[in-house]
Amino acid sequence: MMSNNRYDDITIRAAALQHAFDTGEPYTPTPESTEPNPHDPLAGAFTATWLMDQEFPPVEYAVPGVLTEGLGIIVSPPKVGKSWWVLGTAIACSTGGLAMNAIQVEQRPVLYLALEDGQRRLQQRLIDLGVTEVNEDLTFLTEIPAGAFLTIGAFLERNADRKPLIILDTLGKSRDVFTGNDAYQKDYKELGDFKDLVDRFPGSSLLIVHHTNKGAHGDFVSSVSGTQGIAGAADSILTIERERGKDEAILNVTSRDAAEGSYAMTFDNGAWHLDGSDLAEAADAVHTRRATSGLGDRMTQVVEHVTANGPLTPSQVAKALDLDNKTAGDLLGRAARAGRILKQGRGIYTSSTPVESVESESHNSTLSLLSTPPSASRECNQHGTNYHVSTCDTCLQLAKETA
Repeated sequence: MMSNNRYDDITIRAAALQHAFDTGEPYTPTPESTEPNPHDPLAGAFTATWLMDQEFPPVEYAVPGVLTEGLGIIVSPPKVGKSWWVLGTAIACSTGGLAMNAIQVEQRPVLYLALEDGQRRLQQRLIDLGVTEVNEDLTFLTEIPAGAFLTIGAFLERNADRKPLIILDTLGKSRDVFTGNDAYQKDYKELGDFKDLVDRFPGSSLLIVHHTNKGAHGDFVSSVSGTQGIAGAADSILTIERERGKDEAILNVTSRDAAEGSYAMTFDNGAWHLDGSDLAEAADAVHTRRATSGLGDRMTQVVEHVTANGPLTPSQVAKALDLDNKTAGDLLGRAARAGRILKQGRGIYTSSTPVESVESESHNSTLSLLSTPPSASRECNQHGTNYHVSTCDTCLQLAKETA
């Protein structure tokens, strides 16, 4: 029988075991109760079999592929344009428009806590973004006397059935700064409380604007200012990279649920635009930018052409870009040594981005031929061992024979 006093079965068995140890008397285990025990530490455990039998609703996105439900953080250095980005996102989500002028989003109520702006500036920014029609689904607050937690909770509760989006701009304006040995625990608890709050309302999103810390970082997640407790509590982390005075930028996304990626954007008078018609094209644009960064005009042309059209030979690049074969070969060799492109076998160059899929079996076969180094003893009379499989039947036949 389960005990009727405040001690549960586990406590009683532990006490009996301690008594036996103290007195030397034999320990007689108390039979376990067959009734559910709410005090059992394993009361909420579930098996893998049970888990695999469940059906869960799909993850909700405020911005598909970018911002999931739950707690998100967007960071960048000051004055890079993150407040413009979240304002554009707020407008798109409140109207059911296009985020970054490319991604269709579902209409939902939005609360923008613009704690670093006043009403006049917000109005001017809406005008600058070309907003001519507004609706009641976009709400602003520039002060939160009740505090961020209660304010956000009230908006979530009043709009629980419509999957609201709340933007807190910025975290620093709504909290104390934690220092000392327990700064990590305090950061994690505070952000964890925000996460627990928004998680009570499935489909809802809370996006917190924050700053990066100083210094360069190989991993963009480590650029989040403060302790790792801030980044650790978030479901999604977004960072914006943009050089001062430049219009080009990169949006980095990492998430517990969304695919990790980096997407090219442009910044035009406050408006953020995806560099491409969708995230896939924007991701390709990032690769092209990085492959050609710091290069001269001619080298940039070569890398861009190979990235878009490879695998290619030096003579094919020379013909396409009006170069002589030696110049094309030199540029391709330098680009490959610098890691801007890849050299596949002998005289074959392709994008440094791995090919993840092919459209057909024949296309896959062609890639295989192109990546196979030809034998030095099997030469085409016209092209030697620098096979032109796409333009020369002899080269194609030799490639097949030496594959």
